[in-house]
Amino acid sequence: MPELPEVEVVRVGLQAHVAGRTVREAEVLHPRAIRRHVLGAGDFTQRLTGARVEAARRRGKYLWLELSDKEAVVAHLGMSGQMLVQPEDAPDEKHLRVRLRFDDDGPELRFVDQRTFGGLVLDDLTDIGERVLLPGSIAHIARDPMDPAFDLDTAVRALRSRRTEIKRALLDQTLVSGIGNIYADEALWRAKLHWARPTEKLTLAKGRELLSAASDVMNAALGQGGTSFDALYVNVNGQSGYFDRSLDAYGQEGLPCHRCGSPIRREPFMNRSSFSCPRCQPRPRANSR
Repeated sequence: MPELPEVEVVRVGLQAHVAGRTVREAEVLHPRAIRRHVLGAGDFTQRLTGARVEAARRRGKYLWLELSDKEAVVAHLGMSGQMLVQPEDAPDEKHLRVRLRFDDDGPELRFVDQRTFGGLVLDDLTDIGERVLLPGSIAHIARDPMDPAFDLDTAVRALRSRRTEIKRALLDQTLVSGIGNIYADEALWRAKLHWARPTEKLTLAKGRELLSAASDVMNAALGQGGTSFDALYVNVNGQSGYFDRSLDAYGQEGLPCHRCGSPIRREPFMNRSSFSCPRCQPRPRANSR
């Protein structure tokens, strides 16, 4: 699933190629791609026709196009969703689901999704205070570490307030957003914390170190176009990121830790996997609570 760096790469591309343009025509080629839009394809296409795209926005892992009439097209990329900017005469992709054409006859925007786990939905923008407008469906999502208004100490206190494992808290998008399985493992490796460390045992200083590590690793990933393990995650021009070559923990099972040389271990976690160094990140004792 794309995390903050991958979504930000897409947002930057959309801002450059789509913002400021007016939709001439919207076309839904697969109904599942707009299944979250309960009023259906007819309403979706009608309301988009003539709408001006003001900006491409993001909070955490959530992406949307802000429209001129206080609405937004929220994009759920899922496991394989792609927002591609293509010339109008380019051949249709095999898994093209939604197409937006613009009144300047320039490149069109295509939503392509092989597995159809993602989708688009029109949502009203909601004022959540401090002059911040968010789509109503994601108004509960917390700020992310790259947000200029992100408050580090407030986020650490939110993590410490939950009686759970630290990685579960990191993945809770209502506490701090943007961090998924990959960058949680990377941040925990940098902070030398095991994923099962109880949140109430997290000191304020260590919490700051952990969230600063998350910010640092996501910024590094952003500089390399994000993390791509296959051809499904791409930017708006169809190019993959290459931060997978720089990962220290995630997906590195059996390889030597870049700090101490111990083989990286993989452990089951929430129907997924978690990767860590057994020496640098010792598992907490069972009675550590």
